Amino acid sequence: MGHNDSSPGAMRNGRRLSEQWGESAVVRPRTTERHITVHKRLALGFALAILTLIVVTAVAVALSVRSEDCGGGRDGAAAAAGDPGSRGSSRLNGSRGERAGEEEPWRSSRLPGSLRPRHYDLRLAVHMDNFTFAGWVSVELECVNATRFVVLHADRLEVDRVSVTAEGGGGGGRLANRPGGGAIRVNRHFHHPANQMYVVVLHRELKPTRVYRLNVSFAAAIEDELLGFFRSAYSQQRERRYLAVTQFSPTHARKAFPCFDEPVYKATFSLALRHDAQYTSLANMPVESSSPPDEDGWLTNRFARTPRMSTYYLAWAVCNFTYRETQSDDGVTIRLYARPDAIASGAGDYALHITKRLLGFYQDYFKVQYSLPKLDLLAVPKHPYAAMENWGLSVFVEQKILLDAEVASSSYQMEVTMVVVHEICHQWFGDLVTPVWWEDVWLKEGFAHFFEYVGTDFLFPKWNMEKQRFLTDVLHEVMQLDGLNSSHPISQEVEEAADIDRVFDWIAYKKGAALIRMLANVMGQTLFQKGLNDYLLSHMYSNAARDDLWSKLSQAMRSEGRDIDIGKMMDRWTLQMGYPVVTISKNQSEQLPTHYITVSQEHFLYGPELRRNHSLQWQIPLTVAVGNASSVRAESLIWINNHTETHRVGQMDDATWLLGNINQTGYFRVNYDLQNWKLLIQQLHNNPQIITVGNRAGLIDDAFNLARAGYLPQGVPLQLIGYLPEEPSFLPWHSASRALYQLDKLLDRTDEYSLFSDYVLKQVASRYHQMGWPTNMPGGEGNVLQASYQTEELQRELIMLACSFGNKQCHRQAVAYISDWISSNKNRIPPNIRDIVYCTGVSLMDEDVWEFIWMKFHSTDAVSEKKILLEALTCSDNSFLLSRLLNLSLTSDLVPEQDVIDVIIHVGRNPQGRNLAWKYFREKWEVLNARYGEALFMSSKLIGGVTEFLNTDRELNELKEFIQSSGVGAGPALPRALEIVEGNVRWHRLHRRQFYQWLRKPLSPKLG
Repeated sequence: MGHNDSSPGAMRNGRRLSEQWGESAVVRPRTTERHITVHKRLALGFALAILTLIVVTAVAVALSVRSEDCGGGRDGAAAAAGDPGSRGSSRLNGSRGERAGEEEPWRSSRLPGSLRPRHYDLRLAVHMDNFTFAGWVSVELECVNATRFVVLHADRLEVDRVSVTAEGGGGGGRLANRPGGGAIRVNRHFHHPANQMYVVVLHRELKPTRVYRLNVSFAAAIEDELLGFFRSAYSQQRERRYLAVTQFSPTHARKAFPCFDEPVYKATFSLALRHDAQYTSLANMPVESSSPPDEDGWLTNRFARTPRMSTYYLAWAVCNFTYRETQSDDGVTIRLYARPDAIASGAGDYALHITKRLLGFYQDYFKVQYSLPKLDLLAVPKHPYAAMENWGLSVFVEQKILLDAEVASSSYQMEVTMVVVHEICHQWFGDLVTPVWWEDVWLKEGFAHFFEYVGTDFLFPKWNMEKQRFLTDVLHEVMQLDGLNSSHPISQEVEEAADIDRVFDWIAYKKGAALIRMLANVMGQTLFQKGLNDYLLSHMYSNAARDDLWSKLSQAMRSEGRDIDIGKMMDRWTLQMGYPVVTISKNQSEQLPTHYITVSQEHFLYGPELRRNHSLQWQIPLTVAVGNASSVRAESLIWINNHTETHRVGQMDDATWLLGNINQTGYFRVNYDLQNWKLLIQQLHNNPQIITVGNRAGLIDDAFNLARAGYLPQGVPLQLIGYLPEEPSFLPWHSASRALYQLDKLLDRTDEYSLFSDYVLKQVASRYHQMGWPTNMPGGEGNVLQASYQTEELQRELIMLACSFGNKQCHRQAVAYISDWISSNKNRIPPNIRDIVYCTGVSLMDEDVWEFIWMKFHSTDAVSEKKILLEALTCSDNSFLLSRLLNLSLTSDLVPEQDVIDVIIHVGRNPQGRNLAWKYFREKWEVLNARYGEALFMSSKLIGGVTEFLNTDRELNELKEFIQSSGVGAGPALPRALEIVEGNVRWHRLHRRQFYQWLRKPLSPKLG
């Protein structure tokens, strides 16, 4: 139910505002004109001069007084209309000695800094029957610079009463009758919607170092959207129930209460929530006291005072949820709240169990204790992000935290694990130490993303995440984005509020994580941990910038006699966009042995015509190994500072190959001369184990991307993956699978597509048949025979490749599984491959199978199963069914709101649905943008997902027309989409012919 502006509350607020402005109007008596007697015998010229001077002076005085009158008693309606910048207020400021730049500080996009909040006392009454809330906040303020304005944030709030008082005797939280205490007259107060600010104009100036208290009463709607204080619904025993929860990051606390909504304005918070007693309320801190229900059946929960924290980490929820509980080894109470049926089924037990272990892990790693007495994990049906790390009350969308062990695949378990690991890390990097401003958001998101892999390795050492999956899922993925000309530095200037959402992208998360990993490897584990410990201890309960981190890490290095200026090194990586491609070649002539290599660096970009800027250089920690058919010599570290350098690495001959960026710890690509590529490919074909598994995966990714960008002939990566039938490890297969998937979407609508698919199937066939399919344990419904994680993932990867590219045996097996499920109504499909089987079955079988999957999607309660069933529906070859799914997803509540974007994206990935999804996206853009536009991360995901595989001239022109006609901002997503589609079209024009020519030729040892 939407908030009605004509509600009694709104009308009441309007009256009170008018009354208050009326009371604050001050009427001053006019200055009386002077009567001057002039002696008749004075000269006429002298008399005229004196008279002129007097008249001018009198007019000036009269105008000045009149101006002040207008400023003090201005009509409330005009102020409320958002026109506070009157001449009257400016002259008032001037008359009080305000500096010129501070006359209208609300017109700046940033808060003026004259006042700092110390403590908020916030009380809310939450009406779940009509989805509204009323609030009162009292903010204790410290005056930094003299000012007559209180400027803070408020958005979509109906402000009722405002008052300001001076704290007697310099503060202490209580008004006193000592000198300096008491009320300060408010001339007027008004919204300034352009900057989402609220302005209180005072009759007199606030004095530096003094403490004041701002009191505001307000009301608002609990919105049916995903930001601020919003509502969500779920079904419990066929009854529709509602909950309300907050999402304040990055700039949405101002939708729930007036506040200083910038990260640097940390304060403590005391919160009281009043609501119907049938609901439970949660907040960052434990309940300190609770009143018994009154005659209306309402109670009030008062929560303990928080530590100093930023507004966007404040959180609360009102719900009917139940919970499971455990305790950490040092007494922190950990609870997981969710729908009662999810709690009863044990779906939250896994996340609760690993959270207990993770608190201990992080405390031991960072050598800093968790700061709060409790940690709640809240699983909600609807949320704009996977999760939000509110201090002491982390909120997760159900799909990222609830796990049904009977039906969840290992990949789903890994996803849940990593989301939980990420959010718990934020309790230190983010909650405890918060970036000063959004330009350094990677300081928290990069660390949390890096520790997803480190923390998961702690929980499951055999998964080997940091050394393996990090490469394919973080490093390789973000380097594709960061190789675009539309990329940006990881630390980017953020001035306008509209820019803040834009920094929450994969550059901040994944590039941040990759740079932190590179730095950790340069420093070594012990010094890296020491530096992080010093950083956290120095800035706990406060804010920090990147230079603060560099300083602590440099100090840690110097403590061991290693004089590396971390700041100087890392500024190149954080303040410049993109990354280098490092080219290594032997200094060799006339086939004589040599000890030297030449290393050059340049900015890697996918578009050859874009490579004009040669000024970008990086300080590169390059590790190099030298090897031959039987052995590899120990790696050496070389620092590359210039465009081209020569270095000694040891003796080399014709049969010696070079390998750079060992284990892919550096954030750059490596290229070689064609002879060295030939030697590396021979090595992989003859004895791949000589090269580490991480570097085998890295060679595959570098080769495909260098070829796509035009640095290498198209045949090099195809010849390289010819060794895959002999590859026993998951990671290189996963790297190849990702690269082949990109090519598949470029080629899947071309006439010669079968040349490509046949080549892929040839590489896959022998290993696929060797690994086979997983089997269920006897008598155990849905239990997968547990092989090692790596083996299980390799088996899954091979089945996915075989079924996706058309292996007949794979298709028959998938159809048999689906048929058995339909006939027996028992799902015997192993959980780890259900998504592959469902998708393959839907694509190959008739409409009845689609209807069967649609029915199962609605009937299952397991969130992991719902997700893959919904994705399977997008695999159909039937355009009517795909259109029906698209329309149902957006126009009904049959598809959860946060899943609509995934439906559109997955239909677009289906070659039969690409045009449908692209057309649907353009036709429904206004609806989609209205629903998701403010959550820019979701909007960017939608734009990127729908457009990334468009690759014809017609589609490129349609995209250009859409951008021009829609006039949408959508942050950097549209320029990036345009560059990607232009690159797809360019690849077809420049490379497709050469690519297919290579596939037609018999295999040859020659490259090209």
